[in-house]
Formats: sequence, structure tokens, C-alpha cells
Amino acid sequence: MKTILKINNLKKAYHTKRDEILAVDNFSFDLCEGEFVAIVGPSGCGKSTILSILSGLESKSDGQIIKDEKLKIGYMLQEDALFDNRTILDNCLLGLEINKNLTNDNKKYVLDLLKTYGLEYFINSYPENLSGGMRQRCALIRTLATKPDILLLDEPFSALDYQTRLAVSDDVYNILKKEKKSAIIVTHDLAEAISIADRIIVLSKRPATIKTIFEINLTDKSTPINNRKAKEFSYYYDLIWKEIDHHV
Repeated sequence: MKTILKINNLKKAYHTKRDEILAVDNFSFDLCEGEFVAIVGPSGCGKSTILSILSGLESKSDGQIIKDEKLKIGYMLQEDALFDNRTILDNCLLGLEINKNLTNDNKKYVLDLLKTYGLEYFINSYPENLSGGMRQRCALIRTLATKPDILLLDEPFSALDYQTRLAVSDDVYNILKKEKKSAIIVTHDLAEAISIADRIIVLSKRPATIKTIFEINLTDKSTPINNRKAKEFSYYYDLIWKEIDHHV
């Protein structure tokens, strides 16, 4: 597979009046086209910091991030961050408005996404009228509207109840695969990571360094819900669970 993103020896340090706090150190990996990578690790180890750096919201202290200049990165935050005073369509068009790229073609692309993924009849509704799962689909469509090549997903299902979380993870996975996007997801849910990812990166406690990278090979791999039924699922769960520094 074609490599579309290379990260070499990424480092992030925060400076206080007294000292330096190292959050991420020597983080290196390559992302391939169409690949879904999950990042797991103990709470507070620096998972979200890595996504913030890749998205450009934070600066790196050292290291290299190598990608084609034309390659676009989209960032889907933990909360759906929909604006209550904007309709669903207007929420989905927000990124295009900010980038001053709201053309007729791009608006049609968003309308097509809303139709394809079950929100066609809600375009004039407001966020308060949508279920949690529908709000997450709306947030994803808003991210896809700018046509990114790579999606960064920071705990995108954590605010949902368990059943909705499973259904929405299937939705998001299918949408990203259908749209042929690459993705990096940060999650605390190991079962979610195994069910959705091609590879799982396990981080150490802070400063975050890569402990292990697992290739996830499931029999008859399909959607996240079905992948949880694969015979290899419990094997990967036990194997990766032992790698995570839970008690820190």
C-alpha cells in the first residue's frame, strides 16, 4: 500500500516557569492509503496531543511530519460541537464557509453525503432534534465536506451510550471505507480499537513512546460489530490488554 504520511521521531514538550514536561517522545510511524490505525494507551499519556500536532492545532517540539503538500487532514473532535442555532445543513457547510470554499459543487457534495447517510430529511432541522448517533454522523459529514484525505478521530463515540456507540462506529467505519479515507482514531476502548483498526499502536505512560504496534488480522473482517465475533478477537484483546500500562 502507498504511504501517505510519515512521522519521524515526533517530540512534544511543554515548558513551565520551573521545568519542561515531555508529553510525546520519539514517536514514529507510517500511515498507508486507506488504512485505519488506532492509538491506545493509559489515560493522560499523550494520545490526543499527537492528533492535535498532526492537525496543526499544536506545534511539535521536534521531529518530522512528511506528507504531500496537497494532502488534507480533517479532525473530528470528541464532542460533536454542532451549533444549536444552525440547521444541520448549515452545520455541515461550516468548514467550507471558514475556508471560503463554499461552491455550488461542494454544497452538492455535502447534500449528497447527507442523503447517502440518512440525514436527507433533517437538513432544515436543528441539532436538538437529532439523536446522539445522528449528531455524530452530522459531525463526520461536516469533516468530510472539506474532502480530507486523512481523518483524525479523537474518542468520537465516547459520549454515546453503548448500543448507540456500536451502531455509530459501524456507520463511521462504513462511511470512511466507502469514501476511501485513511483514518487515525484515539480511543480508550480496546474492543473498539480491535474491531475497527488495521493496526493498533500501544503507547507507554507519559512521555508517550510506542511500546508495540499490532497488525490486526481477523477472519472474514467486515464491520466493527461483526468483527467483535471473529475467533481471533479475544486473543488480540488479551494480548494488547497486557501491553497497556493501566495502573499508572
